[in-house]
Amino acid sequence: MQFRALAWNLFHGRDKPPDPTLFTWRSRLLRITERNETHVQVNRNLFEEFAAVLNGAEWDVALLQETRPRWADPLARACDADPHRVLTSRNSLAPLRTFLAWLNPDLIASGEGGSNLTLVRHGSPLGPIEERREMQITTDGAPERRAMAMTRTEAGLHIAILHASNDDPPRAAEEVVRAAETAVAWAGANPLLFGGDLNLRPGPNPYAFDQLRDRFGLLPPTGPDRIDHLLGRNLGAIQPPSPWAPERRDLPTADGLALRPSDHDPLAATFTTTDAS
Repeated sequence: MQFRALAWNLFHGRDKPPDPTLFTWRSRLLRITERNETHVQVNRNLFEEFAAVLNGAEWDVALLQETRPRWADPLARACDADPHRVLTSRNSLAPLRTFLAWLNPDLIASGEGGSNLTLVRHGSPLGPIEERREMQITTDGAPERRAMAMTRTEAGLHIAILHASNDDPPRAAEEVVRAAETAVAWAGANPLLFGGDLNLRPGPNPYAFDQLRDRFGLLPPTGPDRIDHLLGRNLGAIQPPSPWAPERRDLPTADGLALRPSDHDPLAATFTTTDAS
């Protein structure tokens, strides 16, 4: 069985143009659009833009991090997909957070709350979702809740998606190894796709990725300086994971400038199942 996978951190539904001077307090407080010669920076709801990028991409399964929790079902409908959402951090008082995000998306930013979202497209070779699980990965004392979404499809693919702790490589490495151990035990001999925003670069943090390879039989990471990864077990990489060029996610605006959703490039790959024996 062959299938296409996409991993993308949605940056809590915000845009990130390449020019940092476009991020101004005027925009953040007053919701005024900033412009340069090529791009805009906006402060408004960007659901339609993110849905357009996702729906226009080729994938059978999408692993999405930093997804606004209220976007799960609408994104699934826009992409004709079956969803599995697992809440992560900052999700207390959800109605109030949602209202504040409606008033000013950039000002509340990640404060609206986050989730990991797995989408499996209808009609894909993976079949519909048959099992949904979640596991809290963070331990007591962690600054934010990190949780892994575990999804099994009708065709037997097991999918595990994680957004590990940021700005703390030792903690992220611990979380990634713990998550991989759980995911591999859950999948058994079945094919496993494990990935997301691991907040861990293999170059300066080889130990964790050595563990993923040697202990758990996962495929190599995306690259030495990448933090987004799609790792397979009992899968062959027909097209190894590679990030989109940044401009590929640019969308045109009415004034001819480009809007760039998210601060991450989507990561795409094509896999095939292999014989576990």
